[in-house]
Amino acid sequence: MTKVPKLLLIYTGGTIGMIKDYDSGALRAFDFNHLYEKIPELNQLNCSIETVSFDTPIDSSNMNTKYWVAIVEIIERYYDEKDGFVVLSGSDTMSYTSSAISFMIENLNKPIIFTGSQLPIGDLRTDAKENLITAIQIAAARKENDEPYIKEVGLYFEYKLYRANRTTKISAEQFEAFTSPNYPPLAESGVHLKFDENLTHKGSEGEKLVVRKNLEDAIVVLKLFPGIIENVVSHILNAPGLKGVILETYGSGNALTETWFINLLKEAISKGIHIVDVTQCIVGSVVLGQYETSVQLEKIGLINGKDITTESAVAKLMYLLGEKLDQADFKIAFETSLRGEMS
Repeated sequence: MTKVPKLLLIYTGGTIGMIKDYDSGALRAFDFNHLYEKIPELNQLNCSIETVSFDTPIDSSNMNTKYWVAIVEIIERYYDEKDGFVVLSGSDTMSYTSSAISFMIENLNKPIIFTGSQLPIGDLRTDAKENLITAIQIAAARKENDEPYIKEVGLYFEYKLYRANRTTKISAEQFEAFTSPNYPPLAESGVHLKFDENLTHKGSEGEKLVVRKNLEDAIVVLKLFPGIIENVVSHILNAPGLKGVILETYGSGNALTETWFINLLKEAISKGIHIVDVTQCIVGSVVLGQYETSVQLEKIGLINGKDITTESAVAKLMYLLGEKLDQADFKIAFETSLRGEMS
């Protein structure tokens, strides 16, 4: 007899957990203890679902490293007794959050599926029900040998399951709110739920789960633009306590070649600040040294972010800074794909 997968649903906050009071028109938090009553379709799925909610649901805009630790601690607590996890959070920062969780949990052998919605679960035209039902179905999906199809952190939204640390939010209005610009979907939901097993992680069978909770958030994202001035860049790079910088450059990793700019970056690196070069382009990769405008960046030791998203780069930078690596090892680690976050 096939085992019935046991799932844990974690609600942190966000639109998906809101329901409209039709008498007052106000939104109130959905009680996930009554999940099967409100969404009876879930009874058709071959799984059991337990729910855990943050004591106070938080808006996506208030998400931070403290809540990321809270999420992984819940997963850690239930990891041995559950077969999969579905995490509900606000969509605005979901790519950051799900990327962070992917780095914080090492040797993952079970699905952790993030989802949310653009409209509250009680709205007439809501996308919440489909996203929630299919995310649960994905977390419960098993092969003939009873192994889960997914052994990594995924993000499901509007008929597509993506590797979480490859995603970015592209729309505040469309139901297709997310994309994975440099990596194909792991699964697609249509008449049938189809997984692409050539793209998914194979897991770390036999390896002990390792949970990392030391995150360093003294970082900044510095986006280049034509006309950026020395005083502004200097002020940012000399901020007290700064540990890391995500430098959003042009095209394939290019930046202005002004002497003052290169010297400021060089000085920051000499002080132990890690600077990661990521592209402002949605699609594509940093290729340091391809053009004259990135040769100097390569020479002074900028970290090559390749095709990592800014969201994933932020999460990875916070994670690796918490590991207290020296400058050389840090560069090697960041330029290495740890959870499938870069090609």
